[in-house]
Amino acid sequence: MIPTLILQTWLCGLLSLGILSGAIYFAHEWQQRSWVWDASLGASVFQPEVGMNEVTGLLAAACVLVLITLFGGSLLKLVLSSSKPGQGANAVPPYDSITPRISQQIQRPDGTSLRVEVYGPENGMPIVLTHGWGLDSTEWTYFKREMADRFRLIVWDLPGLGKSTRPNNRDFSLDKMAHDLEAVLEFAGSKKAILVGHSIGGMIVMTFCRHFPAALGTRVQGLVLTHTTPTNPVRTTSGAAFLTAIQTPVLKPLMWLTIALSPVVWVMNWLSYRNGSMHITTKRGSFAGTESWAQIDFAARFQLRASPGVVARGMLGMMEYDATDVLPQINVPTLVIAGSDDTTTLPRASQAIQHAVPNGHLTTLIPAKHLGLVEHHEEYAEKVREFSFSSQNQEVPETAPLPLNVIHPFPQTGAKL
Repeated sequence: MIPTLILQTWLCGLLSLGILSGAIYFAHEWQQRSWVWDASLGASVFQPEVGMNEVTGLLAAACVLVLITLFGGSLLKLVLSSSKPGQGANAVPPYDSITPRISQQIQRPDGTSLRVEVYGPENGMPIVLTHGWGLDSTEWTYFKREMADRFRLIVWDLPGLGKSTRPNNRDFSLDKMAHDLEAVLEFAGSKKAILVGHSIGGMIVMTFCRHFPAALGTRVQGLVLTHTTPTNPVRTTSGAAFLTAIQTPVLKPLMWLTIALSPVVWVMNWLSYRNGSMHITTKRGSFAGTESWAQIDFAARFQLRASPGVVARGMLGMMEYDATDVLPQINVPTLVIAGSDDTTTLPRASQAIQHAVPNGHLTTLIPAKHLGLVEHHEEYAEKVREFSFSSQNQEVPETAPLPLNVIHPFPQTGAKL
């Protein structure tokens, strides 16, 4: 989830409140109009008139809106599931079925308690997996199923998400998370690891490269950067020019409002999930058409588990991120994976990373959007598997600065960041 999606959160939430408010209004009007004066009793009595009339229409409208509020998602499931029968492996709900070999909380100096889980054989090649923002480590459920037989998979929850706690100092910067990643890397032991990051996970990996350059080639064997960006994601999303212009006057205030009203926003998210609007936006923004209902619901549920306040603080941190200067200094094999139709982080962001990293390789999932690694989980796992083995035999190249227009491929448009 990148900063611009704060608009989607509020629009869906306000729409959901509007539907619920409409139901309450129509029910109230029906109740008020159902009271009639009984002359024999000399008092008003509740006597609703059932039939083809305006009063009954108010009750029907209220009932319809209540059904949409509570069961719209279930109705949407019936429609989408019937339109896509089968779906093979994607029809299976992607929930954890593998027991971790190690589950541990590691304490950080800022008070964060990071949840770390290790899967697979102890002597397997280590792969450290960093999930996207607003999600948690269960994002890697498919990946664990397909890779835990041969690799030592190390997954962790980012601060404030999943089973990891928030930092006491409310620091959700990419620099802080890069230092957390360095602590998680200890679980790889003496073997060189592959660092895999999705969305903000990729940004954290690139920030890690800035803070711990000596780890590249010694503790880190290679990088896999998935559906991510080398700079502030507001600049590399669809409609970047407009969204960058409203970053300071609109997006940032909305994030601070979300932090202040976090419980209210969570209720709006719950309503959006129940009425199906969250599923619709998740399908449109994260999947490219070959997904199953199980995958849509799997992705939508993350917004119910995450604190809106935490998500907003992380979005503010992303706006201060830029790793374009460090890319030419990354001296380990790097696989960049793009989604052909990704509107959250445009494919050109992945292309910029690949061009700037000396030993960068680009591959594209087709068709795919921001959760291409879930929609095409088998293909994604195979690409990472092949890269992991091939990176063992690649020599570390010399690094050299690239031309300025390559290092900074995205214009500094709009408001000052």
